[in-house]
Amino acid sequence: MNEQIFMFFNQNPDALPLYEKLERSVTELVPDVRIKVQKTQISFYNRHMFSCVSFARVRKKKDCPDSYIVVTFGLGYKVESPRIDIATEPYPNRWTHHVLISEPSEIDEELMGWLGEAALFSERK
Repeated sequence: MNEQIFMFFNQNPDALPLYEKLERSVTELVPDVRIKVQKTQISFYNRHMFSCVSFARVRKKKDCPDSYIVVTFGLGYKVESPRIDIATEPYPNRWTHHVLISEPSEIDEELMGWLGEAALFSERK
């Protein structure tokens, strides 16, 4: 874990364990992943960006837990799941999905399956 990641979570330190679990899971799934910390997100890349973590507002404030991260990923189709908070199609056949994560148990097989698909989708672009 580098200093930039700690700085990213400076305002939301309770969310850091969620990110740490997600990062471990992503690096196991995509061994050649590159991680880039930016002002508003932490991005995961292979050939292209396939996922990111942010504090994007995907629900009304009153419906958000105190501590959370938003995991965003792209696929060639729209995932239909109650776990997806927002899905948009910025380009034909390129869907961006946002999932709010507030518990470590939500970083599960289903989410990691989507991120694995997103990594393959990104690699083929």
